[in-house]
Amino acid sequence: MQDGRFPVELVNDVPVVAAPEEIDITNAAELRAALLEAAARGHGTLVADLTRTQFCDSSGLHTLLAAHKRAQAEGGEMLLVIQGTPVLRVFAITCVDRIIPNFTTLEEALAQTSANGSNGHRRANGGPEGSPVLADLTQEPADRD
Repeated sequence: MQDGRFPVELVNDVPVVAAPEEIDITNAAELRAALLEAAARGHGTLVADLTRTQFCDSSGLHTLLAAHKRAQAEGGEMLLVIQGTPVLRVFAITCVDRIIPNFTTLEEALAQTSANGSNGHRRANGGPEGSPVLADLTQEPADRD
């Protein structure tokens, strides 16, 4: 990327894309290009580091889901690092947190890549099933009161 807004670096031979504070229609195409560049490095696994991200709109979700789908089609996987509660809430509401494996730290995500490459790992807190946001969404409206 010419302006370096989406740096791609190798950490333990795994390409890691640093996402911006906001992912929206104005920069989703650039993020897509950075994710494609990272995937082209041939490792099979790539990580999107969203630790700085505080906002992600539908174009950002679409970009991340497309990159995940492409990585799977090529026999790899994409992992997310998410720390921001607002972003995690959006991922939980849309169930993206159930589709793309996500972690609270880059170290956890990298440990997943070196462990066994399983797509099944979720957040250390017990996964989306244990999150209050998703638990609230899975209850019937009468059960929420």
